[in-house]
Amino acid sequence: MNVYAIFADHVREAVAALVAEGQISGTPDLSRVVVEPPRDASHGDLATNAAMVLAKEAGAKPRDLAERIAERLKALPFVAKVEVAGPGFINIALDAGFWPRVLIAVLGEGLDFGRSTLGGGEKVNVEYVSANPTGPMHVGHCRGAVFGDAMARLLAFAGYAVTKEYYINDAGAQVDVLGRSAYLRYREAVTGEPAEIPDGLYPGDYLVPVGQLLAQMHGPAFMAAPESEWLPTFRSFAIGQMMEMIRADLIALGIEFDVFSSERALSQGPVDKVGATIEALRATGEVYEGRLPPPKGAPIEDWEDREQTLFRSTDFGDDVDRPLKKSDGSYTYFAGDIAYHKDKVERGFLRMIDVWGADHGGYVKRMQAAVKAVSGGKASLDVELIQLVRLFRNGEPVRMSKRAGSFVTLREVVDEVGRDAVRFMMLFRKNDAPLDFDLAKVIEQSRENPVFYVQYAHARAKSILRNALEAFADLPQEPAAFAAAELARLDDEGEQTLLKRLAAWPRLVEQAASAREPHRVSFYLHEVASDFHGQWNRGKDLPYLRFIMENDRQLTLARLALVHGVATVLASGLRVLGVEAVDEMK
Repeated sequence: MNVYAIFADHVREAVAALVAEGQISGTPDLSRVVVEPPRDASHGDLATNAAMVLAKEAGAKPRDLAERIAERLKALPFVAKVEVAGPGFINIALDAGFWPRVLIAVLGEGLDFGRSTLGGGEKVNVEYVSANPTGPMHVGHCRGAVFGDAMARLLAFAGYAVTKEYYINDAGAQVDVLGRSAYLRYREAVTGEPAEIPDGLYPGDYLVPVGQLLAQMHGPAFMAAPESEWLPTFRSFAIGQMMEMIRADLIALGIEFDVFSSERALSQGPVDKVGATIEALRATGEVYEGRLPPPKGAPIEDWEDREQTLFRSTDFGDDVDRPLKKSDGSYTYFAGDIAYHKDKVERGFLRMIDVWGADHGGYVKRMQAAVKAVSGGKASLDVELIQLVRLFRNGEPVRMSKRAGSFVTLREVVDEVGRDAVRFMMLFRKNDAPLDFDLAKVIEQSRENPVFYVQYAHARAKSILRNALEAFADLPQEPAAFAAAELARLDDEGEQTLLKRLAAWPRLVEQAASAREPHRVSFYLHEVASDFHGQWNRGKDLPYLRFIMENDRQLTLARLALVHGVATVLASGLRVLGVEAVDEMK
């Protein structure tokens, strides 16, 4: 039950009726009509821009059109007052008797309350994490992983058919470095002598067990062999081991993928998809052989002036055309990424969302250009950039990991503070803003800790329901049964605030999904928790406001219906974030 969508339909119907009666001319575009909360709560419960956006098409002054629309809206059930403000805004106040209808919907729909058909079942591919398989995931990967997973969950809740995908970067120089690093650990295991890791290779202890496994499998067979003999084997084995580690780290964070795609398979599988993509773009004129001007400000002696294979990314808004092959004939990363996104299009994804680190911001425009080219303009690519995470403990920067050698691993953070704290706090700030994550503060049991504050609200609701059974042993077991309570008795200001807050959940889901901003969900849940804790505290000070009134069964039933509603919406929102709605705090 989306209150704002319902009244947006009422506004459109009012305008359509005015057109049918000849009171306004033209055929106004009703899709631009919006109903939302007013900026100032004292102005009412709902506000619409209808007169402001339709006046010109309707051939009327905004204020005059607003007055005509307002007259129609005044006749609707549950409408207490309609006022025209300023140049033509329409503010609507609803009767207190309306809000129990929202609670009835929450109790009836349960965790599906707020689920939307906004996406219409459209297929969406969400690719996130996609960390190089060269070691354990670090805390920087963590934020992108949580954001991508929460966004995928949010889009699914909003009615999209979502596929969650991880792109394995198993081609290129970095995996050769991984193979060489694993070889040193292999020699270490065979000889028993500690390996000296030179600059440029991966020094972390996480490769020690990989080397030990290689030694068990091959013995000393590769000790004197040239690199060309052992590198393919060691590289492939090390990648497999790293991906097992990464999968385990992700599962610890509550993340599982539908699809894992391999970069290497694009060019070294049965079909060279990268080469085929280049030739397909050449046939349509988007790829050509040419020369590029030297980079601005680069010394001329550093510039290699040669004819090369180029993609016409400037035709799609990029700053310069981009190379697809290196001087040795191998493909650039960009070429592989084009083929990968073309593969997504061929799998039926015309809407794609990639989650990247902020340091890849300069890559966005060319990749969007490539998606337009390989799809004939039919597909779109949205890129969400994730800013850095700075890790602290009691305000002091956290030192590097002993295990990884150069960074703090994701698993170390999850093991220390728990999955729920990591996920919620990674989503309690917009993704394009830097995030300070304090390991000590996120496990504090205080109001200043948002994840505790929200989970405690759900646990408190469950505690109230358990306590109510001690006072009234025959209470209904199913939340839906409380819809029959005398909900009109929920007329206290705090109770009305809670009802209105619950009513905002369906709109919030659609807004957050449309904006690709799952942090809005965490903010909203914090507001619900604040309202609920506030009402509980009022009951502590004013006994007649308590949720359990032993001398008034009917009022208790009504208030318990509200408690069920709060618990349901909190649980629904936490599920979208991938955070547990706990019944008891430990």
